Amino acid sequence: MAQFYVGDIVKMRKKHPCGSDEWEVMRTGMDFRIKCRKCSRQVWLDRPSFEKAVRKIITRGPEAPEK
Repeated sequence: MAQFYVGDIVKMRKKHPCGSDEWEVMRTGMDFRIKCRKCSRQVWLDRPSFEKAVRKIITRGPEAPEK
């Protein structure tokens, strides 16, 4: 599975009730804290649930290593 970094923008499989499916990664580790890009709601997900729900990484955050 892909590595995730703080600041990454990810597209999730299901839409948030506000209508957005883009989220910003706020915290990584055993649990992930993500923030909706449209309404700024924050949600905590355990790692397996987060990795299963991510469809793709849209942009990398500033902490991601350069290729």
